[in-house]
Amino acid sequence: MRAVLQRVSEASVRVGGAVVGQIGPGLLILVCAMQDDTEAEADRLAAKIAKLRIFRDAEGRMNRSVRDVSAAALVVSQFTLAADTARGNRPGFSQAAPPEEGERLYLHFTEALRAQDVPCETGQFASDMQVGLVNDGPVTIWIDTREA
Repeated sequence: MRAVLQRVSEASVRVGGAVVGQIGPGLLILVCAMQDDTEAEADRLAAKIAKLRIFRDAEGRMNRSVRDVSAAALVVSQFTLAADTARGNRPGFSQAAPPEEGERLYLHFTEALRAQDVPCETGQFASDMQVGLVNDGPVTIWIDTREA
């Protein structure tokens, strides 16, 4: 699985003008299931993110996790993280999991993150979403379970 994490002061996602997910301080997590991913990758990704020390401690250093600071996550599916731009000018997405499998793993990842004591809001799978955020730092981190 692939994910882009952004430490945020606030984030929200809208579908058709209605807010479907919203958080204050925490993480906006854009996530994509790849071909051949399983629940094991989703679980490993959730555990890694829950423990990742990217929030400031009392000295201002990135030394605390999303759990340590009692923050939440807004999890948004984003198959475009599977983009292959190696040839031509139009990205290919054949490395992404098929939609049904992508949705199943996206939901599994969200539940695995909740099981790590991280409160989660979500977007709406396979919808045209408008995501708003205030990036804090800015801190943006990319994780691929095949490389982590």
